[in-house]
Amino acid sequence: MWKLRPPLEMPLATKYKSILEQRMPKDPMSLIKLKRLSPEEEFPDLNRNYTCMARILTLQMYKRQCGRASESGFTFDDVIRPGLEDPGGPCSESVGCVAGDAHSYIIFCDFFDRIIELYHHGYKMTKAHKSDFNYDNLKGGDDFDSQYVLSCEVRVGRNVEEFSFPPHCSRGERRQLESLAKQAFTQLSQELPGTYYSLKDLPEDRQELLDAGVSVDSPSLVMMKTGVARDWPDARGVWISQDTKLIVWINNEDHLQIVCTQKGCDIREAFALVCINLGRLEKLYEKMKHPFIWKDHLGYVLSSPAEVGTGLRAYCDVKLSHIHKHAEFETIMERLRLRKSVIGAMGSSVYKIFNADTIGFTEVELLQLLVDGVKLLINMDKNLKQGSTIDHLMPAPK
Repeated sequence: MWKLRPPLEMPLATKYKSILEQRMPKDPMSLIKLKRLSPEEEFPDLNRNYTCMARILTLQMYKRQCGRASESGFTFDDVIRPGLEDPGGPCSESVGCVAGDAHSYIIFCDFFDRIIELYHHGYKMTKAHKSDFNYDNLKGGDDFDSQYVLSCEVRVGRNVEEFSFPPHCSRGERRQLESLAKQAFTQLSQELPGTYYSLKDLPEDRQELLDAGVSVDSPSLVMMKTGVARDWPDARGVWISQDTKLIVWINNEDHLQIVCTQKGCDIREAFALVCINLGRLEKLYEKMKHPFIWKDHLGYVLSSPAEVGTGLRAYCDVKLSHIHKHAEFETIMERLRLRKSVIGAMGSSVYKIFNADTIGFTEVELLQLLVDGVKLLINMDKNLKQGSTIDHLMPAPK
């Protein structure tokens, strides 16, 4: 009679099962003992909530996400809290959510992918984001009508590998990020002289900060609601170039925020200055083994899904005395892929015009959209001032 003999060696997966289980990283949620009821009972009240988060979130999605946490312990309720704290209004363009770290975009991808596609009209998460900082490719930007364009600004955010984002990072992380920034600024100052100011130890004479247009007041209400203002002003600071043209904020909405403001109307110069010095900072952080976070489908990863991709916002303060009264003004702005906000009191004719998207376009393409769009708006405003029609100037959707 044949007898079955056991194999001399057990399959490796079985043999080492107990060892592998011991070494397997634990789900962060299994380490957090939260007293929670059922998803149905914990589901937030989204009535009169006008954020993108409220438009996307359903009970079924909440059931899938509520038991998860990122590697650093950022839960789904942490993600959606900003939208619950500030539900916005009928004209709100807020995303209503925030990421606590780069892993948040992976573990909560079912949610964040839809938020990004909704907020950045037309972008598909199956695409690969591309970057282009060659400012020589920008056409125009130094030839605005100074009677209309009062000032301009280019602002770019970056986050650093291996650290949680400002809405979630610890005090120790924040202080280490400030230390890395100081090292980078010391080397950057060899090419572009500047000074770093800690918001915790500001000098009595703050004239240089005022000259650079730097406000060191208390954190904004938005920063408080998103958790960015925790332990303020510990490990927060700002670096200002000697000519006051470039400033870099540390540990605000993101780890770094590079800003160039021009009092005149030359946004090309502002963009070039940001491109050159952002490239220098990127190389310095790579040298320190802490590169900026980049993912192929997301581009540069920031704490807000409204800013991922390029992390770039370019602004022009434009005086538009006539076009803002036109019935098709909103449609024109939408077709140009631009957004606006009124500067000053309601009824003011000065608008801050800026790019609606940050992903799906390169940095140069976003600046080109703004430059071309602002020129068209000025041309339309001049036509209306003269009593002419603007039907022939109506733009096609971008």
